[in-house]
Amino acid sequence: MVLVLDGGLATELEARGHDLSGALWSARLLSDDPDAITAAHRAFFDAGADIATTASYQASPPALGAEAERLLRDSVPLARAAMRTPDNLVAASVGPYGAALADGSEYRGRYGLSVARLRDWHRLRIEILADEGPDLLALETIPDLIEAEALAGLLPGLGVPAWLSYTISGERTAAGQPLTEAFAIAAGVPEIRYVGVNCCDPADVLPAVELAHAVTGKPVIAYPNSGETWNGGWSGRSTYSPALVADWIAAGAEIIGGCCRVGPALIAELAAIVAP
Repeated sequence: MVLVLDGGLATELEARGHDLSGALWSARLLSDDPDAITAAHRAFFDAGADIATTASYQASPPALGAEAERLLRDSVPLARAAMRTPDNLVAASVGPYGAALADGSEYRGRYGLSVARLRDWHRLRIEILADEGPDLLALETIPDLIEAEALAGLLPGLGVPAWLSYTISGERTAAGQPLTEAFAIAAGVPEIRYVGVNCCDPADVLPAVELAHAVTGKPVIAYPNSGETWNGGWSGRSTYSPALVADWIAAGAEIIGGCCRVGPALIAELAAIVAP
């Protein structure tokens, strides 16, 4: 069975009039307007999404300060409150180290930190989120295999399955490493149930899905952005056609959805395609 993931949470929040220009992005609303987050999650569930991804992507103890633990914990029940059926799922978002820097380095990787340092940085947040009992941990928009290795090492013992999703350019990670090497990190980690790509050009998805499935033998997750380009503002046009997803599914994708600039309308189209 193919599951439909939500689209860009920040995209929907901005469409509803919220200013997300600060360093915390959508995570700011965990404190300032939690009901807005639940409403945005509900819009995607109403569109036919099976999975909501929490507003914790940009949230980290260093960024949130003394309120960090409470706000991270709040992100999971806020998504649960939006569920429309008992079969809906919640994935706790674990964004990359670079997201907390709010300087675009999440799309470059190669932070100059070791696996051990990155593991220490991620540990508290991932443990807090896992303790809230999400259905999945979304290790997403990971730019390089060094950070993926660090995150994979934190999963044993948490009791929550995960997906590992890279941001890519062509058949390489955002940091320039071959995807064959990046996906191989997931192959021997049973806690990683799905592996794939997100926040990339829709045109890059099919080759990546094929590689992920071939390297790991695991089901694949794919949720690109709209295909528009970010240069301090969005430009260009959307190239994410729902017609693309049939090939992704045939190649091994079992979760499909969208990332930046993908709203409920497109998710509804995807849900109509995969509906039994």
